[in-house]
Amino acid sequence: MRLIQFTASKVWRGHEQKIIYLYEIFRDKNYVEDQIIVCPIDSELYKVAKEKNLNVIPITTKTKFKSALDLKKISDDFKGELLFIHDSKSHTISVLAGVFCGLKIPMVLCRTLSVRVDTNFFRKWKYNYKGIKKIICITQAVVDVLKHAVKDHSRIVIVGILTDIERFKNSFKVGKLHDELNIPRDYKLIGNIAAFTWFKDHKTWVRTVKELKDRNVKAKYILVGKGPKEAEVKAQVKELGLDDDVYFLGFRTDIAQIMPELDVLLFTSNDEPAGGVILEAYACKTPVVATNAGGIPSLLIHNETGLLAEVGNPVDFADKVQILLNDSQLRERVTKNGYQFLLDNHTKEVIGKKMFDELNLVLQNSKQ
Repeated sequence: MRLIQFTASKVWRGHEQKIIYLYEIFRDKNYVEDQIIVCPIDSELYKVAKEKNLNVIPITTKTKFKSALDLKKISDDFKGELLFIHDSKSHTISVLAGVFCGLKIPMVLCRTLSVRVDTNFFRKWKYNYKGIKKIICITQAVVDVLKHAVKDHSRIVIVGILTDIERFKNSFKVGKLHDELNIPRDYKLIGNIAAFTWFKDHKTWVRTVKELKDRNVKAKYILVGKGPKEAEVKAQVKELGLDDDVYFLGFRTDIAQIMPELDVLLFTSNDEPAGGVILEAYACKTPVVATNAGGIPSLLIHNETGLLAEVGNPVDFADKVQILLNDSQLRERVTKNGYQFLLDNHTKEVIGKKMFDELNLVLQNSKQ
């Protein structure tokens, strides 16, 4: 297989990290004959791929039709056999390349968002484009949304999301955040690692902090990430008088060292397609309280690998946090089970093999 992975995304989040993981597992297991990553030259993915000496080719995405022409040329020069598409804009470019530029290789779309895509004619049309042979989803929540737009449901499959355990193998609680932030060691640390976007629902997270503070829980609260809603969240923290309790750490590259420092990962997303950070918490044996919404219940089994709380309910979230803080046997059980759940279902090796099998099936069918 000569594989092209294509994204027009310029940010660095879980999906972009997944592209790197898949490249590495396809290479290390000799699943593919050759592969390239195609992405914007000014993207974080391009920088990471270059640093890792991966085969990455830049593409300009300012004009979709020009990008479609460039994609066709890249595919021809590489002699690509399969195009693996990773975001909405690259999906549009790929379809344009197929319709107007003569790109004939089969396409597979990876879908990670649980957002309706049947909002206009063009969006529905591109999801039903005949060149898209398969749509790979991360959870049933994503599938449920896509079914409104995709006519042939047999093209939709679930593979899951992955986490690189090797990245977290040296993750231990050493007091890093207590020292960095000058927090006394007898304070618990409760945190979240997520972009500041609407569906991450940081406002419920802050309201939960207020509830816990009013209950005199001896803790400090950590937020890692950046995004368009950050200013609103900071204003809410100030309004509720939590300036001395909540620490905004911004974008960090040392998540493998930060995660084990948390006594609880408090994940309040209200419409999460999955929640890869939950798997990272499992890898670090950090207890999790997360929302009972979207694809999260497919990753977190209530009272077995963590605790689920009601969407948008800070009292329920606070109750669940206190249960974990006060019950050492429960903490031990959920972290042990969470780690095993990760090993069994969501490692690079497990998901990489599932992903390759789906891609290879498309390629073999296209040759018949």
